[in-house]
Amino acid sequence: MPRRNRPPKRVPDNDVKYNNLHIAMFINRMMYGGKKSTATRIMYNAMETIGERTGKDPVEVFETAIRNVAPAVEVKPKRVGGSTYQVPIDVTQERGVALAMRWLIQFSRQRGGRSMADKLANELLDAYNGQGNSVKRKDETHRMAEANRAFAHFR
Repeated sequence: MPRRNRPPKRVPDNDVKYNNLHIAMFINRMMYGGKKSTATRIMYNAMETIGERTGKDPVEVFETAIRNVAPAVEVKPKRVGGSTYQVPIDVTQERGVALAMRWLIQFSRQRGGRSMADKLANELLDAYNGQGNSVKRKDETHRMAEANRAFAHFR
């Protein structure tokens, strides 16, 4: 990492269909082996499925799902005098969104189902409703931070 100055943060262009930055970021994270068109097709199919099932705007459902999964605090190991403590730290909004996307993709891939689009749609709908594995991961992260609140002064 450079010492003098930080390189500028690269922000991808909004996606083509919904003109949404988070959807473009999600597609880029979901991509395997540079196959962006495949990842885009999967994402758009999942969004169509969400729109059909809920009857609501799929972009709003997607944004709400990300908000429901994004953690507010996490624990970071800090070494103090020979022992390592799990210190709770507030999560920035950017990191919260990144973690939410990572968890949604991870648990979508682990789900059983026919296609990735179906699995992704199911995980997003579960996250929208406040359930599912990605929301459990967020709750688990919050619980760990709460349990280690005594070490917050090492921050």
